[in-house]
Amino acid sequence: MKKFAFIFPGQGSQSTGMGLDLYNNFDIAKEIYQKADDILDKKISKICFEGPDEILKQTINSQSAIVTTSIAAYEAFKRECPDITPDFVLGHSLGEYCAMYTAKVMDLKTTLQAIQKRSELMDAATRTTSGTMAAILGSNIEIINSAISEASSLGLVQIANYNDPTQIVITGEIKAVQKASEIIKEKGAKKVVPLAVSGGFHSKLMNSAKEGFEIFVKNLNLSDAIIPVITNVDAKITTKAEDFREKMPHQINSSVMWLQSIQKAIENGVDTFIEFGNGRVLAGLNRKICPEIKTYNVSDFASVEAVKNELMIGV
Repeated sequence: MKKFAFIFPGQGSQSTGMGLDLYNNFDIAKEIYQKADDILDKKISKICFEGPDEILKQTINSQSAIVTTSIAAYEAFKRECPDITPDFVLGHSLGEYCAMYTAKVMDLKTTLQAIQKRSELMDAATRTTSGTMAAILGSNIEIINSAISEASSLGLVQIANYNDPTQIVITGEIKAVQKASEIIKEKGAKKVVPLAVSGGFHSKLMNSAKEGFEIFVKNLNLSDAIIPVITNVDAKITTKAEDFREKMPHQINSSVMWLQSIQKAIENGVDTFIEFGNGRVLAGLNRKICPEIKTYNVSDFASVEAVKNELMIGV
């Protein structure tokens, strides 16, 4: 028997047109988008389906758009393949909210309200700070940490994401991130890619957003998880509502331990991952983390049918 983990992508996975095929082919997906429009009090469905790109990529829109699309994909798949159930769920940064929804920590309304508040606070933080991010490919953690230490004289710089064994993302104030990037490149990194982002996410530049979100989640209606969630901030298996309440704000200004989280799932016997939502970013990371595991993607009608036909045989 296969052991499954359901995984969900984060900010940056968006593209105009995402989810339209789900909307047109699955009643439950249409229902999710319609409910999201009402809960968010804006036409997030129209932003997903029609864009334009410059509107979709804004933090206050992209976060709720990605979460809505991933949940629509998950719900469509669940209706078609009710016997395929996850042993663990996890999401990359923003995607962790889809994981918590899947684990019934939050219902749809609470999930979308939390994401709307989170995106508003993060957007506000970018307007009062000057931050950026860069992806480091083909270096090692010792070199990266040394460069961060050297560049910190110019300002804040830290690790944002441990994505896979070959990719780490750094974040912080612009001059410090640029200096660290130069040092890392000089020391033999395969590639250093500045990211087109509006701020230094997953850094202390997001402290104001983290503090605002701490206040918000105090009264948020959370339940214990019915499926274990492997959380970003510590790569630990989490089920208690109060643990989620504590970790959710910290996730905003802490490193995303994605590599470690996938490794934790594998250590616990997971051999098959299903990525729900737009793109195949997480499937690509999984290939680098552990080439032996299988990762499927569910994003439209064709992929739902393909995964159904392949996996229902051996479940």
